[in-house]
Amino acid sequence: MDILSDLLREAGLRRRLLDLREVPEHMALRFPCERSVGFHVVLEGTLYVHTDSDPHPLRLEAGDVAVMARGCTHLLTTSEHAVGLPVYTLTAHAAKRPGTGGTTGTAGTRVVSGAYQLWNAPLHPFFAEWPAWHLVRASRTATLEPLQLCVAMLAAEMHGEQLGRDTVVYSLLDVMFTHLLRDIAAARAAQGASFSLAVRDPLVRRAVALMHEDCAHDWTLDTLARAVGMSRSVLAERFRDAMNDTPLSYLRTVRLQRAMRLLAESDDTLERIAMQVGYTDAFSFSKAFKRAVGRSPGEYRRERAEDQWASMRFPPAAAIGG
Repeated sequence: MDILSDLLREAGLRRRLLDLREVPEHMALRFPCERSVGFHVVLEGTLYVHTDSDPHPLRLEAGDVAVMARGCTHLLTTSEHAVGLPVYTLTAHAAKRPGTGGTTGTAGTRVVSGAYQLWNAPLHPFFAEWPAWHLVRASRTATLEPLQLCVAMLAAEMHGEQLGRDTVVYSLLDVMFTHLLRDIAAARAAQGASFSLAVRDPLVRRAVALMHEDCAHDWTLDTLARAVGMSRSVLAERFRDAMNDTPLSYLRTVRLQRAMRLLAESDDTLERIAMQVGYTDAFSFSKAFKRAVGRSPGEYRRERAEDQWASMRFPPAAAIGG
């Protein structure tokens, strides 16, 4: 069981390449969307990221990667000062910057961005524990490390129109995204109790994987402990110390994430969805779902159907990890 892939799939992940190439000198690019994360890869030049939470912009040099957390609206400029610049807002269906085919702008200032929407909420704790920004500096990263190799390959692809360019670029962005998530997880684990720390414990990770593999199973603390070769008291203690949560509480989170995806992506009845996520009947499932999400499964399903083509929603064709 690849836990990270399962988390991304259950979160309803969709992605979009924001093929900015050369950034306009006298314009600020605005990146909105409260349900997206993503990253900027600077290929050449110097760029500045302006956020409401910090009066000082982030300065990015060639080879740097800046990961933006969910809900972080920001501006991207070639100038340290954004005041007075006209603002162009990128939307889910207008991924290229203003200009003539994405080829004009400030020579030598080039960036490629990837946006990843995690539409289903509430979030899994792995995503909720992310920092507002995570920076990977080229100056502090070895040339042959995976991220820097990806940056170099991405820069090479963006220089021309080679056969299969789009396939290579999208694949590189997905590989980079995965490595960035690993980097974020390592940094978060070093800070203390969290999901990222918990999955570093082999036995806790095995328990987590079992719940992801079959969340419909009638897991109890006893059966889960036996499956990973621990006593129930040791499992409970290690889970609590590493994740600051209990195994059965985490199981409810996994079931909730899967239920949200099934409600959004299938026409299954509530009774069938309840069975698929470990509840004996639709009534108990609906009660637990409403208590956690704040609305009934039916209301949630209608909302997801209505916002399927919302202006900021990436199209179904952008879904990955299915």
